[in-house]
Amino acid sequence: MSTNQPPQPSADEPSGAPGAGVPDARRRRTILIAVCIALMAVIASVSGLNVAQPDLAVSFGASQSTILWIINIYTLSLAALLLPLGALGDRWGRKPMLLAGLALFGVANVVAGLAPSAEVMLAARLFSGVGAAMIMPITLAVITSTFPKEERGRAIGVWTGVAGGGGILGMFLSAALVDVANWRWLFVLPVALVAVALAMALRSVPNSREKSRHAFDTVGALTSVVAVVGLIFVLQEGPERGWTAPVTLLGLAAGVIAAVGFVAWELRRGDAALLDVRLFGERSLAGGSVTLLAVFGVQAGIFVVLFPFLQAVLGWSGLLSTLALMPMAVLMMMASGLAPKLAARIGARSTMAAGILLAGVGLALMAAFVSVDGGYLSVLPGMLAMGTGMGLSMTPSTEAITGSLPRERQGVASALNDVTREFGTALGVALLGALLSSGYRSAIDSRLEGLPRGAADTAREGIANAVGAADGAGAHGRALFRAAQESFVDGWQQAMWAGVAVMAVLFLYVVARGPQGGGGTAEGSDDTTDEFRAVASSAR
Repeated sequence: MSTNQPPQPSADEPSGAPGAGVPDARRRRTILIAVCIALMAVIASVSGLNVAQPDLAVSFGASQSTILWIINIYTLSLAALLLPLGALGDRWGRKPMLLAGLALFGVANVVAGLAPSAEVMLAARLFSGVGAAMIMPITLAVITSTFPKEERGRAIGVWTGVAGGGGILGMFLSAALVDVANWRWLFVLPVALVAVALAMALRSVPNSREKSRHAFDTVGALTSVVAVVGLIFVLQEGPERGWTAPVTLLGLAAGVIAAVGFVAWELRRGDAALLDVRLFGERSLAGGSVTLLAVFGVQAGIFVVLFPFLQAVLGWSGLLSTLALMPMAVLMMMASGLAPKLAARIGARSTMAAGILLAGVGLALMAAFVSVDGGYLSVLPGMLAMGTGMGLSMTPSTEAITGSLPRERQGVASALNDVTREFGTALGVALLGALLSSGYRSAIDSRLEGLPRGAADTAREGIANAVGAADGAGAHGRALFRAAQESFVDGWQQAMWAGVAVMAVLFLYVVARGPQGGGGTAEGSDDTTDEFRAVASSAR
């Protein structure tokens, strides 16, 4: 899409929309609150059901595989549709897309809360993911297309803090609801958030849509969906089904072929592409994307390690375990708000690098000092450093991505930001989870000598299995449980040191190739984008 001329506002764009002036300060605050509440509903639903897996299995008489699909199908449909629905929001109007997404998301969650069977629950979660994919990219696109340049970084910082810390807050509230009521009450939270966001969005969020002289890139949209579904399916199902299972290999083949086809098609489409992949040659887009991919991957992997440590090793309840994560979430959200001010002083690249370095130090602290006897206090300093570092790195990374695409493509920019987060999350869970499991199995073998064979075999399957086996192992129970605890810590250290290595490589990459200056802004990105496209076209 050419960006030589500024996009024209649509005829139905009200006063206060991007093309007709900037909303006043009070309205901007209301807009920010509205989109952040909508974002919170989406983020909280990603991890909320994790705390209710046993209850769901009992209620529906479902297998563990079915329960995992109930959880994962939401993330799968959300990630797959972010890019095409973000682009459609740019064309059809961001406010109508946001309102439609909120309505669909709300209805789907009501159905999920009343679901009489696993099949109905699966369908409800699928449509929840579709609604979430309509909401999530629009929330950020509304910010980047509405807020003036001097306030945009701060607003993106608030959005980033909610996106990063909202999942932990959602898990805490979900665990509280499960403890005091039952799993069906989990869906009250997103429905209530949607109702508030819908009422506020109707009154305050301005509409904006961008006219294009190109037809919608249907082929690009379809190939992107297949690529995302295939690759995330592999990351979700590989640990469960096996990395060499036929269905895993089939998903990998479909995802890779579709991804290659998507890139080839988008290069051919040029300015008419759904996503101009030539822009990844820019430091801002590439650096922001790589940083978010790695940071969210490590964050997701941390949660895979932290929850069984708190619950199985320390014996804490689900509610207490999620409460233990709140200091990390609070610091992450505070640092996200601080990051724009820091970036204005020392630059986006330096801010990102400082955040990555601090997050790496946090991982190293957790790896070095974690112990069974040290308990929560042995990992708390690392958690605090990790949360602060992630908050500092996420906001400038997000602004770098949104600032790399012109204003009329902010739905696509926001969707790319969100897809990167989802891929990072799936990748981190798969890889760090696998390292934890591998480290645990390797460490526990030498600690099971002299213990009953049946109990020992059960303990090798995982820390949760070992806790159950210890209860029925009589006099050997205490030794078995201690062996499992210490082996889990060994696996923890292996996963954490891998995370440190990822952060070290990312730090060197950002120092060498990170965004320059302030990281770019949506307002000022048109000239940069056109200049890069001219270079790319001449190179071809």
